[in-house]
Amino acid sequence: MTPSPEKERLLVVDDSPHTLEVLQRNLTSEGYQVFAAGGVGEAIRILETTKVDLVITDLKMPKVSGIDLVRHVRENCKDTEVMTITGYPSIEGAVKAIKTGAEEYLTKPFTDVELLSAVRRTLDKLHLRRIGQTRLQKMPSVPYGIIGQSAVVRRVLSAVAKTASTSATVLISGESGTGKELVARAIHYSSARASSTFVPVNCGGIPEGLLESELFGHVKGAFTGATESRAGFFQTADGGTIFLDEISDTSLSMQTKLLRVLEDKEVYMVGASRSRKVDIRIIAATNKDLASLVRKGVFREDLFFRLNVLTVAMPPLRERGDDILLLAHNFAAKFAEEFGKATPRFSDNALQVLRNYHWPGNVRELENVVQRLVVMTDGSLIEVSDLPSLMRFSPLRETGLHRTLAEVEAEYIRNVLASVRGNKTKAAEILQIDRKTLRDKLKKTDGTSSL
Repeated sequence: MTPSPEKERLLVVDDSPHTLEVLQRNLTSEGYQVFAAGGVGEAIRILETTKVDLVITDLKMPKVSGIDLVRHVRENCKDTEVMTITGYPSIEGAVKAIKTGAEEYLTKPFTDVELLSAVRRTLDKLHLRRIGQTRLQKMPSVPYGIIGQSAVVRRVLSAVAKTASTSATVLISGESGTGKELVARAIHYSSARASSTFVPVNCGGIPEGLLESELFGHVKGAFTGATESRAGFFQTADGGTIFLDEISDTSLSMQTKLLRVLEDKEVYMVGASRSRKVDIRIIAATNKDLASLVRKGVFREDLFFRLNVLTVAMPPLRERGDDILLLAHNFAAKFAEEFGKATPRFSDNALQVLRNYHWPGNVRELENVVQRLVVMTDGSLIEVSDLPSLMRFSPLRETGLHRTLAEVEAEYIRNVLASVRGNKTKAAEILQIDRKTLRDKLKKTDGTSSL
């Protein structure tokens, strides 16, 4: 993390004028607003009139010690962090400072890098805690159910507003689990078609032999078992929006039929001799690079150009910064209400782990993790030890380069399955493979019976 645009306020306390001058100069040069006090009494007077983010205090001072100041800050300044420095280091002193409430403990002499690193770590923890306390209460709104305040999310919301004002085809790209359908719904429900139907279709989840009938419908007698005529998704979406998720999973033959619908706004029901007009807006989504598939000859170039009129790129969760924490708190509140439990809090260290994890399954994975935490955690505080094992540090975990590719792949598949509680459909989506491929990989992995 980097310091926020508003200068963070630091108070340095030391009975040595030289030490105060050095600390104030070094911290000011890093962009912090720094106050200085030569003793505990002066420091307390500053704290009574000035909002301070971090107090940095010497431990050994005349009259009133730094430990007493640490205790004062902890009991009187709810939204202020504290760290200690000392020229008389001892195990007993360090333990006492930490137990009293100091977040960091530095011994003199220390380098500028050590000082600035400790300050940044402490302020980062304060920042995480503030997000945890704020949760969603101070968010001005949650437009379309899209939670986030990061720059990349603001760009998505801007794109939603622009695309909603037209009826042009939209292509949403992004990794699995980033919220592509949520954005498609946002476009529909903020458009002139909002009062009409929104029909989501997972193209990869419907067998190829059934997809044409599901999309376009069929007439009675069109094939064995067609005992009556039935409308397809395109007719159901007439007047509204159809969302074709994972459009890249369709065959070249189906792509040809979809191209005809895009060009003529007409559909042919299976077995019908004439077409039917439909008034629909088409939004498509993909977790693959369609331009690359075009070059490989597995996706029609003309269909790609028809779909790629307006585009919205969904950012992966790992690029959304503090949105991870907002989402985690939102999901915790959501599932706590659903299960009739008190909403749990996340410890500072747990928030740090969530913030730094790479989230291969994106928002979907985060939601699954938080749901499990709400169900399985007994207390009111979620600690690092409650998080899935793949998120926790382990010095024994093999990360060297001596493992085979098959071993690395098997471990990753196990980790993904663990993150979605063994749900193979969701795991296949995260891994961007189909269920059959996942089953084949599991069969080749030793000990798959435990997965």
